[in-house]
Amino acid sequence: MTDTQQTLLHTPLADLHRECGARMTPFAGYEMPLQFALGVKREHLHTREHAGLFDVSHMGQLMLRGVDADRALEALIPSDIVGLAEGRQRYGLLTNADGGIIDDLMIARHSEGLFLVVNAARKAVDIAHLREHLPTGVSLECLEDRALLALQGPAAEAVLTRLQPAAADMRFMDSQTLEIAGIECIVSRSGYTGEDGYELSIPADRAEALARQLLDFPEVEPIGLGARNSLRLEAGLCLYGNDIDMSTTPLEAGLKWAISPARRPGGARAGGYVGENVIAQQLETGSWSRQRVGLLGEGRAPVREEAPLFSDADAPAGAVTSGVFGPSVDGPVAMGYVDKALAKAGTTVFAEVRGKRLPMTVTRMPFFTPGYKRG
Repeated sequence: MTDTQQTLLHTPLADLHRECGARMTPFAGYEMPLQFALGVKREHLHTREHAGLFDVSHMGQLMLRGVDADRALEALIPSDIVGLAEGRQRYGLLTNADGGIIDDLMIARHSEGLFLVVNAARKAVDIAHLREHLPTGVSLECLEDRALLALQGPAAEAVLTRLQPAAADMRFMDSQTLEIAGIECIVSRSGYTGEDGYELSIPADRAEALARQLLDFPEVEPIGLGARNSLRLEAGLCLYGNDIDMSTTPLEAGLKWAISPARRPGGARAGGYVGENVIAQQLETGSWSRQRVGLLGEGRAPVREEAPLFSDADAPAGAVTSGVFGPSVDGPVAMGYVDKALAKAGTTVFAEVRGKRLPMTVTRMPFFTPGYKRG
C-alpha cells in the first residue's frame, strides 16, 4: 500500500459503499466510490429518470456566526449576502486580488448563521482565507462531525416527502432545518446534476442509517463519482480545478450571473470585495480575451480535458477543460475556453485527439433542460 493510499480519508459511508459493491478511487484526499454495480452510464440515466443517492461528505461544511457576518463575507465575495433571505441559498465565488476564483461555494442563511458548503479539494485554502480576512466578532466553525448526502432526480421529491412531507414545499435554492426520519438535517433543494433534488447535511453518526433508509426505496440507487461528473457536465456546471481556478475570472468563466446586481458598478453595495478592480473593469469594458463555452462533438468518442482546440485557420484557439460522452445527450459533450471571438454559438472549432483534428460545435449550456423546481 502506498503512502497516498494510507493517508486517504474516509467518509461515514465508506463501509456502506463497499457493501453496495462500489469500486473505490482516490479523490480530493478521500477514498470515494467511482461507480457501483450499475456502472457509470446506467447510474447516470437512473438519476435522470428516477433518483440517485450521492455521498458528498468530502465537501467542507462551515458556519459563520456573529454580528454583520453577511457584510464580512461580502468583503470576500461579489454576491449579495446582505440581501439573502433566511431560508434561502446562493451560489458564490471567493475571489483573489487578481479577480481569480479561489473556490465556488454555496451560502445559505439560517437563524444561527451563514451555512457554507465548499469544495473538498479547496477546504484548507478556503478556511485559511476566511480566517485571515474575517473581522473580530465573526466566528468560523468547521462542521467536522457532519456528513452530506445528495438525493437527485425527478423522483427525489416523492422519496423524501415519504420521510418528511414539508420537503415538497421547498423550491429550488431553499434551505431549511428539517427532521428527516427522526434526524435533524440541514436540507437544501439544490444539487450538482441539473436535476431536481436535495442535499442533506446530517450528523456523521446518523448518516449511514439515513442512507440505508433512502436506498430501501425502489426509485433510489447509489451513484458514484463517474456519473456525478457526466451529470454535472451535461448540466454545464463547473468543476473546480478543471473549468475554473485561481487564474480564471468570473467573466471568463461565464459566471457573470453569480455577481449580484447589487455588487456590480452602480449597484446598491457595489464593490468592496477582494478582486473588485479587475472584475469591475471587465464588467464595464468587456475586456477579457477568452470565454468558457460548451462544445458538442461528432460521432461517439469523447474529447477529454487538456485537448487543444484550433480554429478553422489552424491557429491555436484554446483547450478543453472537461469532456465525457453524455449519456442523456447521446454524444460527446465538453466545455473549455476559446478565444472570445470564437465563443458565439454555432462556431466550429477543432479538437486535437491522438493526432487527429475532430470538429466540435460551440454551444450554449446546459446541454439539456434542467429539472429544477422553481415554482
